[in-house]
Amino acid sequence: MSTTHEETTAVAQPVIPATILGELIDAHLYMPFPFRRSPHEAAAAAGVDHWLHATGLSEEPGVPAMISHTRPAELASYNSPDADPGVLQLVARQIAYQFVFDDRAEEVGRHRPGQLLPMLCESIAILRDGAPPCTPLGAALSDLYRQVRDRCTPAQAARWAWKSREYVHGLLYEAVAQTHPSPLRSGLCTSIRSLTAGVEPFYPLCEAAQPCELTPEELHHPLMPHLSRLSADAAVWIPDLYSAVKEQRSGGMINLALAYQRAHQCPLPVAVTLAIQQINRTIREFERVYAEIEPELSPSGVGYVEGMAGWIRGCYYWSRTVPRYADAAAPALR
Repeated sequence: MSTTHEETTAVAQPVIPATILGELIDAHLYMPFPFRRSPHEAAAAAGVDHWLHATGLSEEPGVPAMISHTRPAELASYNSPDADPGVLQLVARQIAYQFVFDDRAEEVGRHRPGQLLPMLCESIAILRDGAPPCTPLGAALSDLYRQVRDRCTPAQAARWAWKSREYVHGLLYEAVAQTHPSPLRSGLCTSIRSLTAGVEPFYPLCEAAQPCELTPEELHHPLMPHLSRLSADAAVWIPDLYSAVKEQRSGGMINLALAYQRAHQCPLPVAVTLAIQQINRTIREFERVYAEIEPELSPSGVGYVEGMAGWIRGCYYWSRTVPRYADAAAPALR
């Protein structure tokens, strides 16, 4: 595993005072991508509810309340405003599934790490071997994979399955980190976070949303993996800023802001400011690399990279108001 950026070793700048965490983020985060949302958001939200009922996930304890607090269709709408209704529906369902799966894995992994293995092994068997599911979560993943194969080309579906397996393995690394007796170094924390982010499995859906398939030269361009990592890192580190208070209270380890706090033994506002500086560098590097590669891309290639940028934009605007991160409005920071 590797990280996109080197670890910062010193507090570079003082924090400009802000009343609440959200104000601090808004004052300093670089966001060049304007707010947008899909006109099909309401239909996607209804589709998510129907799918959760059909798969039985809505009967699982705590899931309806969690979905209400995370608003997966809203996140899909902000990330993929230009997607057709079918792709948007698939993105929203996948976001909902990953929230359910991630929260369950975090709970089990933190308190009973050994019991996490059957859950993860079932997912890998479905994604790698097409094995039949034996739990409601497995049945939901199997149905989601079916929908991906129906909508995507075989190559796109294979990339989706591969990236989804990386995400599943990342949750195991997170469980190990949570039970480790000593604090993690920031570089190791961000390496694990890049896997548990669960953003890159959506990029094959960005491919599928384009009017034409990307050429092999575009898809395998030497700069494309770099763009993918930059966008996924920025997209997931932004919610880390807003979830820092929640994660701090629950003892979470895999969070960019908290990694800075542990590294520097500094107040949370200082740690958040350092994390913002790293995110800003990442977004500017994404813009630079995109400008370099854009002349070589077809309209579908441009749309694919714009889909990556959409995740950066969407995660920011979603994080600002979603009830899941309401603690970011808390006036007391330490």
